[in-house]
Amino acid sequence: MWDFFGTVRHRHSIRKYQPDMPVEAEKLHAILEMACAAPSAGDLQAYRIIVVRDPAERRALVHVAHEQGFIAEAPVCLVFCADPARSAATFGERGARLYAVQDATIAAAYAQLAIVAAGMGSTWVGYFDEEQVRAVLGLEPGLVPIALMSLGYPAELPEPSSRRRLDEVIGWR
Repeated sequence: MWDFFGTVRHRHSIRKYQPDMPVEAEKLHAILEMACAAPSAGDLQAYRIIVVRDPAERRALVHVAHEQGFIAEAPVCLVFCADPARSAATFGERGARLYAVQDATIAAAYAQLAIVAAGMGSTWVGYFDEEQVRAVLGLEPGLVPIALMSLGYPAELPEPSSRRRLDEVIGWR
């Protein structure tokens, strides 16, 4: 296992997966545990995570995600949804509009790092039709899809992408 910094440095968007390597149940469980360990506003965990293993549903997600075929090639797709009503009950409109989205996003980020630590790869997908994702998965009313995350064993490791220099991103006061 890598330390945290190695885990972050080895995270890449994986768009090709080994077709005959399923995600082991215990590893998937550990990844989901880490997602649920993420901090959340008021410890409400105002999100739901839908685990999509069914090939037909993953193929349907490809079409609602603008033909990003790797979603079907990966053995698992996690769908992170905000639950605005859960957050609004404690924090009102700001909770519904912002905190629930932040909660779902932080859980997805923790999952993505846990996937790397478990020896697998993933790709975070934000380019999709929200209403169509709801329809494909039959989501409960009120849930808002925030991110799709394909995951599995990489068939290739892409070259690291360039990052902006710290002085372009960081402001000091």
